Amino acid sequence: MRECIILYFFIAWVLVLVHGVNGEDPYRFFTWKITYGDIYPLGVKQQGILINGQFPGPQIDAVTNENLVINVFNYLREPFLLSWDGIQQRRNSWQDGMYGTNCPILPGKNFTYNIQVKDQIGSFFYFPSFLFHKAAGGFGGIRIWSRPKIPVPFPNPAGDFTVLAGDWFKTNHYILRRYFLESGRNLPLPDGLLINGRGWNGYTFTVEQGRTYRFRISNVGLTTSINFRIQGHNLKLVEVEGSHTLQNTYDSLDVHLGQSYSVLVTADQPVQDYYVVVSSRFTTKVLTTTAVLHYSYSQKGVSGPIPWGPTNEVAWSLNQARSIRWNLTASGPRPNPQGSYHYGMIKPARTIMLANSAPYINGKQRYAVNGVSYVPPDTPLKLADYFNIPGVFNLGSIPTNPPGGNGGYLQTSVMSANFREFVEIVFQNWEDSVQSWHIDGYSFFVLGMDGGQWTQASRARYNLRDTVARSTVQVYPRAWTAISVALDNVGMWNVRSQNWGRQYLGQQFYLRVYSPAHSWRDELPIPRNAMLCGRARGHRTRPL
Repeated sequence: MRECIILYFFIAWVLVLVHGVNGEDPYRFFTWKITYGDIYPLGVKQQGILINGQFPGPQIDAVTNENLVINVFNYLREPFLLSWDGIQQRRNSWQDGMYGTNCPILPGKNFTYNIQVKDQIGSFFYFPSFLFHKAAGGFGGIRIWSRPKIPVPFPNPAGDFTVLAGDWFKTNHYILRRYFLESGRNLPLPDGLLINGRGWNGYTFTVEQGRTYRFRISNVGLTTSINFRIQGHNLKLVEVEGSHTLQNTYDSLDVHLGQSYSVLVTADQPVQDYYVVVSSRFTTKVLTTTAVLHYSYSQKGVSGPIPWGPTNEVAWSLNQARSIRWNLTASGPRPNPQGSYHYGMIKPARTIMLANSAPYINGKQRYAVNGVSYVPPDTPLKLADYFNIPGVFNLGSIPTNPPGGNGGYLQTSVMSANFREFVEIVFQNWEDSVQSWHIDGYSFFVLGMDGGQWTQASRARYNLRDTVARSTVQVYPRAWTAISVALDNVGMWNVRSQNWGRQYLGQQFYLRVYSPAHSWRDELPIPRNAMLCGRARGHRTRPL
């Protein structure tokens, strides 16, 4: 009998180790084949990156806490990586898909991502993160639905549309990478804008009069903020990157690089077709493209002038950004209201100031954070950290405050941080272009934004009650944006510009959030299928 009891507890312990992390949450399985194929997004034949023959790639649909098993086969002639913009990857930076955390998938090989969308809802997207592949496609939408028993603060819409919009170049991605970026040149002005991979009036959203639809808008572009609007229709904002918002109504909505928004649109106009418009913001030449909002049974196509959108009006955009607030009474992925987390009552342990710059280093254009222009190492940082491989990076290789001056230097920059630390981060922008910043693995609170130099007195203008929580935030020209974030997710996380040219040329670094406990409760173990490259090649992974 005693032996049976011991055996029972042994089996139970094994099951906890094997299955306890994910519990009984369902699994969704995907098999993706990455290939090149001919695409014509702006009427010119190009070599695009397809996923299962599709451009854009397949939509991912999941419910809070579900597990996604995505087996990616690389049929390109070069290494490939996918990353998941806004998916927080709780305790699991092993699956982040940036080169600082993962080895790329070699040609002819495959890798299986195991991702749990733990405690998340909302609208996101995935994209290729290596070798400037993002300029060739390979991106797609992610929708994370609330669990059935968790109330959503608006009625179920009649339909749910994904809008992947952004700038596009007719020049192939490898020419952009080699001729411009790696030669120290700025990227040219994009050739146009796309909506779901198509140009002018190339995509149609079909609706029925009198019904309400959800549009999930993501800026998947490389260099340009955009404005989204629909002729004759209002946009009711309901969600921003996993946060339910106050349901303000807008004529048009600015969406900066890497950002995602959900709006409700009621088809309350006469039966005909209407323009869905995306135009560039803060560019010397305004780029515009359209799709079609088609009312069922409409016999009349789009007509009339395209509705006006803002162009260089920074104050207009700033005021709109400040109007976006958290819905304190709405439930997020859990049944408790979002407002039950009183972020404004937590005193930050420290303040980190991050300033972007555009230095010339060794005669070439680079971009930097606090004077440090990031250089990719020969071994992913996460692997070097795990296997204690010396010489790959040094903690503290990027200062926590800008040093002053216009110079810069090359470095594999990593900033250290402590698990469960609550920090204030100030993004200071002295350049004349809008910046867009993202932190992998986290959602943060946007405390405030304004023009000029941030000082401690700027805190008097913070919103400490109902600011929105998100993963990507804009910083206007010669201005600052302040955020607060609870560093409750152990791992090696990429902090970057969402302008992909600036990111490629060094405007990024890694945040190492460290727990001395080395417990599986804080961070999952290295995956059994982890790819090993560089100086990590030949090491052994321990099994899950």
